[in-house]
Order: sequence, then C-alpha cells, then structure tokens
Amino acid sequence: MTASLLAAPLTLPCGQRIENRILKSAMSEGLGSAEHGPTAAHARLYARWARGGLGLSITGNIMIDGRALGEPGNVVVQDAQHLDALKDWATAGRGSGTRLWAQLNHPGKQAPRFLNKETVAPSAVGFGPQLSSAFAVPRALEEAEILEIIARFGRTAAVLREAGFDGVQIHGAHGYLVSQFLSPHHNRREDSWGGSLENRARFVHEVYAEIRRQVGPDFPIGIKINSADFQKGGFTEQESAEVIAGLAQEGIDLVEVSGGTYEAPAMTGRAMKESTRAREGYFLSFVKGLRQSVTVPLAVTGGFRTAEGLEAALAEGAADMVGLARTIAVQPDFAAQVLAGQRPVSAIRRLSTGVKALDAVAFLDVTWFEAQLARMGEGKEPLPELSEWRSLGHTLWSQGVQAFRMRRA
Repeated sequence: MTASLLAAPLTLPCGQRIENRILKSAMSEGLGSAEHGPTAAHARLYARWARGGLGLSITGNIMIDGRALGEPGNVVVQDAQHLDALKDWATAGRGSGTRLWAQLNHPGKQAPRFLNKETVAPSAVGFGPQLSSAFAVPRALEEAEILEIIARFGRTAAVLREAGFDGVQIHGAHGYLVSQFLSPHHNRREDSWGGSLENRARFVHEVYAEIRRQVGPDFPIGIKINSADFQKGGFTEQESAEVIAGLAQEGIDLVEVSGGTYEAPAMTGRAMKESTRAREGYFLSFVKGLRQSVTVPLAVTGGFRTAEGLEAALAEGAADMVGLARTIAVQPDFAAQVLAGQRPVSAIRRLSTGVKALDAVAFLDVTWFEAQLARMGEGKEPLPELSEWRSLGHTLWSQGVQAFRMRRA
C-alpha cells in the first residue's frame, strides 16, 4: 500500500478543496494573552504545523464568550477586538497549502470554578464526587440566554472568516455545551430544548444554522461530535448517527468523530480496555456503520500511531480524513513523512511521574503536551524525551497550581 489515498485531495460540499486527507485535530494550546487574545506563539506554532504537511489544521477551542472559559490560556473571540492578531495567526497557519479552521466552543458546565464567576448549562446537573470540587453545579440557562449563545457562535464565526481562517468547526464533543444539550444525562429540560432527541438536538441545529447565516454558503462549517458519551444515561451511538444524518441533510461540510467526556475520557484512550487502546482508530467501527447512511465527509481521530493505520482507515472506505493530535505535538513532520512514503511510528508513550497520587491530579495527558506546544510556540522543536517532572514544572511556572484543577483532554 502507498500513501496515495492519504495524498488525494478532498472537495467539501461547500466547494473548498483540501489538498490531502490528514488533519490536525484540535488541542487546547493554553497560549492566549492575559486579555484572551492570540499571541505570536500561536502564529509560530501553527506555521510549524503547516510546514509538516497537513491538509487541514484545526485550532484549539476558541471560546465564544469571555464569561465562560474552559481552561487557562483560552483565546476568546466575541468581537473584532483581536482582529489583527487573528489575521497573523490565520496567515501563519495557512502556509504550505494547509487549510486552517477555527474550533468554536462554549464549555457549559465544564468551566472550572477558579476561572469563572458563574457556570451555566442546559440543566442544573453537577458532576459526581470525583470532579465536583473543580466545577460548580451549573445554573440552568434561560431561553433568552440560549438564543444569545447561538448568536455568539455565529458572530465568532463571522469574525474568524474576516480574519482569514478557512473554516470553522463546532465543538460538539467531549462534554462541552453542545454535547451537554445532546445528552439526556446533562439535559433534563422539559421545554422545547430538552426531552426527545429532536428537542435535545435543536441547539446544535440552531448553532449550525446561525453560523451558516453569518458566513454564507461557501465557507466550510464542520463539527466534532461524540460517537457516544461512554457514560451511563448519556448520548448514544444511535442518537449520534441520527444527529449526524440531520446535520448532513442541512449541508454541514465535515464531521469529525470522537467520544467521551471529562467523566469518561474515551478520547484519551487511557480509560479504555488495553485491547481497544491497542487498535488504531478508536472510533473507526462507529464511522464504518455511519458511512452506510450518510455521504457527508467523515473524519476519525484517536489512536492512530502508524502510517499503515492511517492508510487502512481510508482504504476501508468509511473515513474521508484521518486525524492526528498528540503525535504531531512531538513529531510535527509526521504527516509529511507519511505522504513522502516513509513509515514513521508515533513516539507517544504512556506518561507517569512514578507517583500514582500525583499522576491523578497532574493531568499529564494534557499538561505534558501543552509543554511541547509551548516549545514550538517559542520557535523550538518539541522534545519527545521531555520528562514528566519537567512538564509539571512548566505548567506550575506558566499557569500556577490552580491550572491542575481541571484540564481539557
């Protein structure tokens, strides 16, 4: 097998052409300024990834509301305040023919206490005892507030289009606000925004429609969505397939499939059975089933470690794009090497300080990788051999002890 499948261009429903089938999935960079704007580090980081051969690069989550932050160092875009810095970021990230999309997000209840005065969600459903100290019980949104958030998604997308980004992705996975609306566990509303799947999916459909209204028909809009929440009483695979089919009918351009929440972090692979983690493409079986009912371009991310795994995911005919995240945090040229016919293998390893109690609070699956992104943001190359202790020191120095209270996976 050759890299020809991965090197083939992809034309989206809106008409945009992506030059190859490898995408960078979103990773929260933690590089925002004190005013929550992008910095020169964002431009350097995404320029480095663009040189690495990616067809599509998707930013870390950009928050649509400065009152709702997901983690330290978030970029917030709610108006044109940071337009010049956004233009610099877009220009850098679009180098070498790479398309750069911005991921749009509202954290809902997954908004840490130490960053936010108030937390809102579809319903006043808190976290279990493991996470309740980090997150307050949210206040249920009023309908007027729901409509305001929908409008914010559209406004943010319009600003990012003006800044020169090639598209946007709605973050509808991993337990954030869109995901919360979809989940019967988190969404216990009794009005037209809750109850049936049709009502629970109304929010994401309205968000998509508002973004489309504000950016026009030729600007790509994608979504990252859970195959399932992997949580009792949560969003199921059958429900996910129905929601994706509906969005496909409405004209969404790309669906990236993931899975899990903070309470059930399937997207990291760490909580999975060893047999599941050993397979490349954690959510590929769901995508295979989904392909039987939709023609919208599908991307799958999670667990890819080899060129052979990436190629096989496309060869089976289910996925149209394959996503990399942590691998290219330490091997930014991985995609270029694959496309050149080389056989690179991911250098990602299981991380541990050797102190079990410390591992539980340090969130090495995020903070270690953030340290690598910070290096590239400084114009340096990543260090696959970086010690876990050194990455802890980086996070403590840059963001303080509270940064460990909860991190985005």
